[in-house]
Amino acid sequence: MAKLLLVAHGARLRGWAAQARDDYLARMPRGYAVQCAAKVPAGARIVALDERGRELTSAQFAAALARWAGEQAPTAFVVGGPDGLDAKTRKDAALLLRLSSLTLPHALAQVLLAEQLYRAATRLTGHPYHRG
Repeated sequence: MAKLLLVAHGARLRGWAAQARDDYLARMPRGYAVQCAAKVPAGARIVALDERGRELTSAQFAAALARWAGEQAPTAFVVGGPDGLDAKTRKDAALLLRLSSLTLPHALAQVLLAEQLYRAATRLTGHPYHRG
């Protein structure tokens, strides 16, 4: 079973964003549960969302998720607060991931990440949601 965490810094999400994020996370297929966490646990692989990061296609993201799911260490997806990520988080990250070339608000980044995690997991489990 994949050990996946969503770690978000900054203010609490407004109702609409928390509801959308939580809806995607609740629908994750068996073996790909994502937990929201306050901090990155020791030994976790960090995937930091950063505007200067690497942009992956949905297929590439699913392939990466498949690799991470097969490993012992949990994978923590870290979303920065209003001022972004601190230098240590960026330095410690195994991957800097850009969700978009556009600047996204903190809440929307969490929703988009949750949707892409759901899309990747459904692709890997043969569910038709991803459509290609």
